[in-house]
Amino acid sequence: MEGELIVSSKRQILFNAFDMNCVGHQSPGLWRHPQDQSRDYNKLSYWTNLAQTLEKGLFDGLFIADVLGPYDVYGGNANAALKSGAQVPVNDPFLLVSAMAAVTEHLGFGVTAGTAYEHPFPFARRLATLDHLTNGRVGWNVVTGYLPSAARNMGNDDQMEHDRRYDHADEYLEVIYKLLEGSWEDDAVQFNRETGVFTDHTKVHNIEHEGEFFKVPGAAVTEPSPQRTPVIYQAGASTRGRAFSAKHAEATFLNSPTYELLAGSIAKTRQALVEVGRDPYDIRVFGMQTIITGATDEEAQEKYRELAQYADVEGALALMSGWMGTDFAKYDLDAPIGHIESNAIQSAAETFRKASGDGEEWTVRKLAEWTGVGGFGPVLIGSGATVAEELIKIQDETDVDGFNLAYHITPGTFEDIVEYVVPELQERGRYKTEYSDGTLRHKLFGRGDHLPESHIGAGYKLGANAAV
Repeated sequence: MEGELIVSSKRQILFNAFDMNCVGHQSPGLWRHPQDQSRDYNKLSYWTNLAQTLEKGLFDGLFIADVLGPYDVYGGNANAALKSGAQVPVNDPFLLVSAMAAVTEHLGFGVTAGTAYEHPFPFARRLATLDHLTNGRVGWNVVTGYLPSAARNMGNDDQMEHDRRYDHADEYLEVIYKLLEGSWEDDAVQFNRETGVFTDHTKVHNIEHEGEFFKVPGAAVTEPSPQRTPVIYQAGASTRGRAFSAKHAEATFLNSPTYELLAGSIAKTRQALVEVGRDPYDIRVFGMQTIITGATDEEAQEKYRELAQYADVEGALALMSGWMGTDFAKYDLDAPIGHIESNAIQSAAETFRKASGDGEEWTVRKLAEWTGVGGFGPVLIGSGATVAEELIKIQDETDVDGFNLAYHITPGTFEDIVEYVVPELQERGRYKTEYSDGTLRHKLFGRGDHLPESHIGAGYKLGANAAV
């Protein structure tokens, strides 16, 4: 197909930058580093410059995380999170995208938004608006919520029970599909100056949705956007989260402290797609990864030693307490994690329990040290060549499609990857040398702009009243 580039018959590695509209995203305390610019998170220039850096490096997307409450599980309050700048203060991610899209041509944008606190009708309009303004370069990272503080600030005592949150999200997605896929036919907009008809009303359908959680009788108020439904991202790796992902997701993010665990999670993820009638490669799997690189291995190691001096242990534990639903302030730093039951991110607790099976006990201190530089995922340290070889090995051994790259300092982390790692991957035929044309979905899969027939959302596209 014209406009498509096949660099090599070898599998290509995909890159997303992992950021958040805040200061201390995954590495609390590193905002103190003299080269870190995350303090400018509330300036458009930070985001437009970052977007241009990523597009220079042919990144597939910028994935923007989000939370709606502070991390207040640690110590029973938000003090440690506030002091360390751990994901608070935090601004809205959606408002960043238009400005970044205006200064780029190809970069995709995966924006996080929860299903718990906004009605799907206005949210569908926001999705469609961004898809129009980016010319089809937007994706939605679907989250069900996990912070009790967010639930309380929205008038609830706590989050819904873990699996119940996914039941609610299933119906939320159903409403989104009905609105964006089924309420407006492709040729509903006539824009006919001679007849004076802008929209043919016979081609706009009320969705008449009435379910357990939502009642939405009318049609979408937006015309079809380039992708109709933006690319669906999802990050849940618990048993229920994996089932939700198999049903809806086109891309998923997995956080595992070891590549062996990552490989196991990927195998389960792909098998879950098969079980619901989808192809196992109908989903792009991104593994969490932090990269510290330089001109030589020695330079990269020295960077890591310097970065580690700025890590904030309490800030790291504030994040982990929120992610795992356990107050680590109650434990001695050298206490083992043990068996943790959590209504927050169950997959995180399961992962650390499995990690301790290698003979090395996971302790609270080890958790803090692990999270201090780069967050939950593994850290790669080395020259561009060393890192490139390791990423290729990881992909070949785990079946991962790409990496969600967390920063230690920003934009320095991403500038280093663009300078040192990308050329080495390209030289080995494992990374694109130019972008392909089209929407984010087409760039990721190479088979068009809209949901494939095998996706559940495609079943709603012929008109909401006929949708299953």
